[in-house]
Amino acid sequence: MSRRGGGPVTVLNVAEKPSVAKSVAGILSRGSYRTREGRSRYNKIFEFDYAINGQPCRMMMTSVIGHLMELEFADRFRKWHSCDPADLYEAPVMKHVPEDKKDIKKTLEEEARRSDWLVLWLDCDREGENIAFEVVDVCRAVKQNLYIRRAHFSALIDREIHEAVQNLREPNQLFAQAVDARQEIDLRIGASFTRFQTMLLKDRFSIDSTGDEERSRVISYGPCQFPTLGFIVERYWEIQAHEPEEFWTINCSHESSEGLATFNWMRGHLFDYAAAAILYEMCVLEPTATVMNVPHPREKFKYPPYPLNTIELEKRASRYFRLSSEHTMKVAEELYQAGFISYPRTETDSFSSRTDLRAMVEEQTRHPAWGPYAQRLLEPEGGLWRNPGNGGHDDKAHPPIHPTKFSSGESNWSRDHLVSMDVYLFNIRKGMILFKFLWS
Repeated sequence: MSRRGGGPVTVLNVAEKPSVAKSVAGILSRGSYRTREGRSRYNKIFEFDYAINGQPCRMMMTSVIGHLMELEFADRFRKWHSCDPADLYEAPVMKHVPEDKKDIKKTLEEEARRSDWLVLWLDCDREGENIAFEVVDVCRAVKQNLYIRRAHFSALIDREIHEAVQNLREPNQLFAQAVDARQEIDLRIGASFTRFQTMLLKDRFSIDSTGDEERSRVISYGPCQFPTLGFIVERYWEIQAHEPEEFWTINCSHESSEGLATFNWMRGHLFDYAAAAILYEMCVLEPTATVMNVPHPREKFKYPPYPLNTIELEKRASRYFRLSSEHTMKVAEELYQAGFISYPRTETDSFSSRTDLRAMVEEQTRHPAWGPYAQRLLEPEGGLWRNPGNGGHDDKAHPPIHPTKFSSGESNWSRDHLVSMDVYLFNIRKGMILFKFLWS
């Protein structure tokens, strides 16, 4: 779509976070954007000129802060004693912009009125798609004939951002509706169960269920959190019910000029002391043993890990570095926004055949620690390169987590970030690119 006469079109670009908006604007304008204030002091507007598929554009880049809207029941169902908790499964629900985000809404409305296009730069997952349609609803309410497109990107680097804006697509409403359905289910189940159990148990726990939030004590129910709490409690009960028992083993070893040989008892643990003592005495009385068989050690294969997805990242950060999932994802998000790694929320554990893995490795050859190893991988003859394995999962939104550019440390990072990036292991095992977070 282009303006008649070939003149420039005005494009409103909306990102999911202010930092992403600033990064995208910086990449597309090559750092020469103009900044002005929006209605919200946290969500600035960046202006610059750009050409999309040969069409001159006046670009305005701004942002939201996560979800712009909230799902809520109609007014007459909001008070606790206004209806039976079971009625909440059929009560009408609606989306609205909360008070603390009204300024962002006003900015979008004002900018949309004087725009021809709306380009959505939200995160490329279902949640991001849902936020995209929240932005669409606000903008189309003031200008119905906006030309709407979606930018798909997985890393805040020049190549990905320029490619995304030159290959705009339609937003996926089915993904957005899937999130709407999940939000509605969570709201209906959470609200109905919370009201039911709070009113049921108010006498036992001295709970005030009058609806006054300042004085009430609520026993809340979360559709995800409550079942998870059940697993934790069940495991706790199992640990408490466990009764430790003493056991005995018989250990045998033989030392010679060739070294020490240790023999394992196939029986393992013996819980009867008398039986263990008798067996031990029999061994002492007959100290000579006969070797009946010497099995040759079996060759074992250790396969390289699959490309890194979010769950595996959190597992490794917890197992090796004792980092909580929340802290791991906070650091990963900050490094993604700075352009050092790809989008850290992904279920994908296999690289597309179109991914240029060698370019990722070549980017790291300058590093003093793992640069020589990366160089050896790229050697045309006798190199260590092998394509990574395929984990079989692809969320169709983002590639596995991988490095996107080289860094030897940034002056504006905190000490934790500097330590993290300096000892970020760029570990390539037979072509497998793997990141691990290391912290002091």
